[in-house]
Amino acid sequence: MNNIENEVYKKRWIILFTVLSATFMATLDGSIVNVALPNMSDKLNVSMAAIEWVVTSFLITIAATILIFGRLGDIKGKTKVFRFGVVLFTLGSLLCGFTNSLPVLVAARVIQAIGAAATMATNQGIITQVFPPTERGRALGILGTFVALGAMAGPPLGGMIVSAVSWKYIFLINVPIGIVVFILTIKVFPKSNTVLNEKLDVKGSCLFTVSTVLLFGALVQGQSTGYDSPIMISAFVIAFISFIIFIAVERKMELPLLQLKIFNNSLFSISIICAFISFIAISASNIILPFYFQDVLKLSPAATGLFMMVSPIVLAVVAPFSGYLSDKIGSEILTVIGLSFTSLGLLLISTLNVKSPVVMLMVYIVIMTIGNGMFQSPNNSLIMSTVPKDKLGIAGSVNALIRNLGMVVGTSLATLLLYNRMSHKIGYRVVDYIKGREDVFIYGMRYVYLSAAVMCLIGVAITAFRLYNSKKAGKESAILN
Repeated sequence: MNNIENEVYKKRWIILFTVLSATFMATLDGSIVNVALPNMSDKLNVSMAAIEWVVTSFLITIAATILIFGRLGDIKGKTKVFRFGVVLFTLGSLLCGFTNSLPVLVAARVIQAIGAAATMATNQGIITQVFPPTERGRALGILGTFVALGAMAGPPLGGMIVSAVSWKYIFLINVPIGIVVFILTIKVFPKSNTVLNEKLDVKGSCLFTVSTVLLFGALVQGQSTGYDSPIMISAFVIAFISFIIFIAVERKMELPLLQLKIFNNSLFSISIICAFISFIAISASNIILPFYFQDVLKLSPAATGLFMMVSPIVLAVVAPFSGYLSDKIGSEILTVIGLSFTSLGLLLISTLNVKSPVVMLMVYIVIMTIGNGMFQSPNNSLIMSTVPKDKLGIAGSVNALIRNLGMVVGTSLATLLLYNRMSHKIGYRVVDYIKGREDVFIYGMRYVYLSAAVMCLIGVAITAFRLYNSKKAGKESAILN
């Protein structure tokens, strides 16, 4: 170990803390506005369908650009790209906090999201670079915990901020944290002197961005305008064609944006699919619960925030323990148990009605969160341990991409299914909560939670199959030796 490597090694925990701070802020901002949406729509004088763009524009932008920054991190250096992301995210947060216009707010959220994508695409690579193999699993497990914690702590924290001060502080709170993180990246991060003489796959980048933005943009906008309009149909068709061309281009490129060979590893692919399923389920729950608390149970944003703190607290306890446990007994068994608990929690929440006590809901949320906590850290370690060292950058950005796609899909499908079932129940098309008809909301909510539970059960079957194959391979190896 030379002097530079030794210095970096000594500072590894400060580097991890810096990476965790930026990652927590980025994932937090994907969900923190959920509880504030009713308040924001009132203050900005726009409909609920329009205000949803504050959430979805952020998630769609990350999904569209994260692979590009993962590749740029490999070419230009992960530290440079991470630092650029911190600056852009902080600037976007500042702009979000100083506007009273929805179009300007959405534009500022896009700037914020581009910065978040740059930090998310490089964080796992930086951790892998500074931690030795003996500590890498634990460090990546902690990162996975903070990702899930950021996604789940958003709604309760947002509720508290909105009740205490203006919704603008949801974004302004990031500015001082962003400045501290930027200073730390200059002081403690490893210097990225290595610049590869490689070019970014511009054609692939453009095709992927077009297909992602059009697909999810149409998925969100179609809820209010209808999916049968020529514009929506055209958007879906162009998105599908762009994605097909993207795959064809990537197969022929020597240095593609997305190395498709990485998916030849079945353990990597299975772990990625399971991560996708878990984030669909959790984000579907996160978008529905604030409405259940505020509209059905008639709780204030502050009380909603307080009750939704249960999830992050449970997760903060369970996830690090499951990361430690995965080093002792293996990750596969924990992912099976974790997704099973998540499925059970979702199924139990689907049984709630207008008169259900809050205590019962809290117990169900705890069961669901224990499952999520047991799943996230071991699954993250599995994903990063299945690829060779030179593929860690792309593996990290694919993992982050899948997480954000899961959050976009979960949010979109949950609201789509909710309004579809509510419309079916009441007999005409609705795209908002119907005052005085809690039964209609409960009817739609039940279908959302049942669907999320079924998805998680599919994940349980896949992880059980992975565990079976792993044990079988282990026995065959023992016999050969």
